[in-house]
Amino acid sequence: MFTDTHTHVFHPKIAEKAINQLHAHYGIHPQGTGVLDDLLFRADRAGIARVVVHTAATDPSQVVPANNWAMDMERQSPRVTAFGTLHPDYAEPEKELARLRHAGIKGLKFHPDFQGFFLDDPKFYALMEMIGDEFTLMIHVGDTLPPEKNPSCPLKMAKLRRAFPGPRLIAAHLGGYSHWRHAVEHLAGLDVFLDTSSSLSFIDDDTLRVLLAKHPAEQLLFGSDYPLFDPADEIALVERRMAPLGVNVETLLRAGTLLFPGREAK
Repeated sequence: MFTDTHTHVFHPKIAEKAINQLHAHYGIHPQGTGVLDDLLFRADRAGIARVVVHTAATDPSQVVPANNWAMDMERQSPRVTAFGTLHPDYAEPEKELARLRHAGIKGLKFHPDFQGFFLDDPKFYALMEMIGDEFTLMIHVGDTLPPEKNPSCPLKMAKLRRAFPGPRLIAAHLGGYSHWRHAVEHLAGLDVFLDTSSSLSFIDDDTLRVLLAKHPAEQLLFGSDYPLFDPADEIALVERRMAPLGVNVETLLRAGTLLFPGREAK
């Protein structure tokens, strides 16, 4: 049973706008349309049974609508595990956490770069205290700014891990998009999951080799970052770049299922 642990899906009314924003920010032409049917079609083509879908509220007013959308996606398909989200400036985080628990949401997505806060902001740490150890957290790490100027970076992610040793943490993009050298220095070897999303097309061979040598294989997850990339293409990329370094693509695909077994297995 294979799982893609890092995907994004948008409401059909805003999918085209969201796709255009992704293209403008990353300079990558998205491969998918960003709607659920297209994701599941591409997952089928890649031999993937389950998808973990992420959304992040870019301002406090979007927290409730974003979480409503996550709940709706899980209702649309039993193949979907949807993460909720919060924002450090949201006024009633404990109330929203209770609503997410009641709905059976198991994870939270944070994207400091899009949400407008630094990963080591005291307000975010206060939110982490409220979240506790119950949720799995998917955290975007890295971007084109230098780490000290970027809202997220491997060093800040490592500090978060040390400050909060309990919750299960996933550092997206092999520990830091465009910050892989710093991921080797600060994150590799820590008790943090790394996913492969938006990384293997960009990381150089030497950094990838050192990163994989330092980080436990059982804490690596497959993520396509759909709609930016197609799951089948990303599986082929894992096989081409990681398999020669001793990382089995099926191990990565099954690792996500172990973390998120799906509602039928409950």
